[in-house]
Amino acid sequence: MTRFDAATDTERRQLFAEAITAHRKRDSEFLTIEPDELPPESTEELTPWIQFSDTTVSMDCTDDELDRLKGLLDSYPEFRAESLESPEEAEGTHAEITARSDANRLAMFIDEAFQTVYGYESTYKAWVVAI
Repeated sequence: MTRFDAATDTERRQLFAEAITAHRKRDSEFLTIEPDELPPESTEELTPWIQFSDTTVSMDCTDDELDRLKGLLDSYPEFRAESLESPEEAEGTHAEITARSDANRLAMFIDEAFQTVYGYESTYKAWVVAI
């Protein structure tokens, strides 16, 4: 990998796929992807992130975001929500999704999750912040 950020659908998906491939080759603990800024019209204070490890995609969601995530999963029948944890002391849900798929399909899912679940526009910039 020679770059760590991208701002178009094609570039982001290529970046994510390359990062997933590097993560797998390095047998690293996890891969983390973050957008450059908060989503438009966000009331949250923290930038969303998505992590990937082995065959698991992890992300934190508000109740509305969780509903949108469940809708997105309908388009990915090979992915399934394995764990949805909502600790009493936290606002929201930590979702763990089993995703046994190739790097390109995972990259597509992650890109669509940022747009569909978190409300980013198609021109958002994302960073691979940890591999």
